[in-house]
This record gives sequence, C-alpha cells and structure tokens, in this order.
Amino acid sequence: MKTLSIIAVCAILILTGCASHKVERVSVDEQIDLSGRWNDTDSRMVAESMVNQILEGPWLSNFMKSSEGKLPVVVVGLVYNKSHEHISAETFIKDIEKAFINSGKVRLVQAGDKREELRKERAGQMEFASAETAKNWGKELGADLMLNGDISSIVDEYKKEKVTYYQVNMELSNIETNEVLWIGDKKIKKYITK
Repeated sequence: MKTLSIIAVCAILILTGCASHKVERVSVDEQIDLSGRWNDTDSRMVAESMVNQILEGPWLSNFMKSSEGKLPVVVVGLVYNKSHEHISAETFIKDIEKAFINSGKVRLVQAGDKREELRKERAGQMEFASAETAKNWGKELGADLMLNGDISSIVDEYKKEKVTYYQVNMELSNIETNEVLWIGDKKIKKYITK
C-alpha cells in the first residue's frame, strides 16, 4: 500500500509539473531579456552598430581612391571572448558578415574552417569533376583588410542588484601593411535586479 501511495504522489507531481510548461513562438526580432546575460539582441545590435561605424569611417573613401574605385575585400577574423560568460562569437561574426554583405560597400571572403572546406571541395573537383566544370586553383579573392576584435565585460554586484557592462572593441587592419585603418567600440550596460 505504501508503494502504491508513493507511485500516486510521483504521478501527480509529474503531471502537474508538465502542465505548467508552456512554449510560445515569438518574432526573432522581439527583444526578450530573461537573465541579463549577453543574448541575440545584443549580438545583432552590436554587429549592426560596428558595421555602420566601419562603413562611415574615412578609410573607405581613401581606400576607394587608392584602388581606382574597387570595393575593399574584407575577411572577418577572430573575435575573442574575454567576458565573464559564454558568448557565441560565431553568431556575432555571422551578424557582422551579414551586415557587410547587405551594405554592398565591401566584398567579403570566407575565413578559417569555411575557407578550408572550400579548398577541400576544389581539391575533390580536380579528381572527380569533369575538366570543363572543375574549379581551378589560384583563383581565390585575396582579402585587403581583416576585422578582428574582442568582447569584454565588467560585473558589479551588491545584494540583489547587478550591473553588467559589455564592451566590444573591433579593429580593421590592412593585411599587406598591418596598418590599422579603423578602431571602434560599442558599449552595453544592463541593470539587473533579483
């Protein structure tokens, strides 16, 4: 009898626990901040701000003049997470790349693992594709500029209040000369009460 009572209590707990769970679809553009940590809204907002800052800088017109009107070719390098929490740098980098492409003011080339995947595909084509359709080596578009950066944070917490400060720093450098052409930052501050 005791075992039956325990099973009944467990079943009731399981059923009531499941009944309170609700999932709702929302717009991906809707700002929802549950924890106060870095989220998709922060990533998108910072990426758009950074790209706008970059494209408004004087380096772009200077580059266009010196290259006879050709658009600069950019590769987005590493963005280091130096913050106190896990931040998906890959999502942030994709937001930056998307904003670059959508601007129409720069050309973008693949970096890192994706570039290596393209090279493996090209190597495979040399062996398995017809001569007419195989893509040749030595035709990659070389980048003129590289964008790198880091995400840092400072947390100030006392009792049931917390302030989290994020600073994203980015630098655009000329790959051939190592000259830094642009430096920018975006800051976010969040006040959280528990």
